[in-house]
Amino acid sequence: MLMLVISTPAPVKFPLQLIFFSGLLVGTLDILSAFTDYYIASGKNPLLVLLYVASGAIGKSALSGGAGTMLMGLLFHYFIAFTFTILFFWLYARTSLLHGNWIITGIGYGIFIWLIMNLIVVQLSGAPHAPIAALKAGKIAKSALILICMIGLPLSFIVRKYKPNIFLEKDSNDLQTLSS
Repeated sequence: MLMLVISTPAPVKFPLQLIFFSGLLVGTLDILSAFTDYYIASGKNPLLVLLYVASGAIGKSALSGGAGTMLMGLLFHYFIAFTFTILFFWLYARTSLLHGNWIITGIGYGIFIWLIMNLIVVQLSGAPHAPIAALKAGKIAKSALILICMIGLPLSFIVRKYKPNIFLEKDSNDLQTLSS
């Protein structure tokens, strides 16, 4: 008699140091791309981006703030980047759907971040923003592509490098054939 036993594996565990440095990396990549994009588009000091980030919490008055307000914006930016990093590692550890193609996973997560940030966070924040319907396709594509390339793909790549054989381990540990 041949029996197939399938057990549910415990979630994959990631070291806190890996999560911390991943959050630091993607937060830095993202803010540097925001600085570059803003400078190319406006020719103005890219640090003004940090005033806009701070305005999400304290409103339009942040736009005329100084170094302290910029620091607050930087802290908010990294808080958001670390939140999305922690969420990615948490989801990855519990959702085998994310274990497939790392590029598709990264693209999907970047789009997910764009949706959450633009449809919820920015809309509920004190930052000046246009209504969703007023966003132009080119701007949507550019900002989504930045999140895909600077957060989604790097996180997916890091997880893949840290745990490249997750399916092979799963197959050998969790799928057993018993004969009697």
